[in-house]
Amino acid sequence: MNKPAVLFLCTKNAVRSQMAEALLKKKAAEHFDAYSAGTEPKEIHHLTIQVMSEVGIDLSGQRPKDLRQYLGKLAVRVAIFVCQKAEEKCPTLWPGALTRLEWPFEDPAACQGGEEERIAMFRFVRDQIDHKITTWLTELSTPR
Repeated sequence: MNKPAVLFLCTKNAVRSQMAEALLKKKAAEHFDAYSAGTEPKEIHHLTIQVMSEVGIDLSGQRPKDLRQYLGKLAVRVAIFVCQKAEEKCPTLWPGALTRLEWPFEDPAACQGGEEERIAMFRFVRDQIDHKITTWLTELSTPR
């Protein structure tokens, strides 16, 4: 039986959507196939790689992906938009997606300040995404 595909969408696919994809893979790879993409993909931010390695996730095999890579080619069951900008530029309906969720997280790459302040923001957003995914998975497993 095929696992449902979950696609995390963001503008650059360099921070939040990459974190979300990796965290869902770590937490529920046996239940979901996790993907991420962006409307304007850029290289994965070095602080994304650093804060994910702090929680035991290696992003060295990951790369930024354009959403067109999946549009019409991947049977997405759940499309999750993790930033406001992607919501403005992405389709409002994803072909085949049964669920469209909006989880807007602050962009840590936009944080101004010194290295310690910036890394703290990346950790904060990583932890927010981790908590949101854990909560979502719990809600899915709770009988209604």
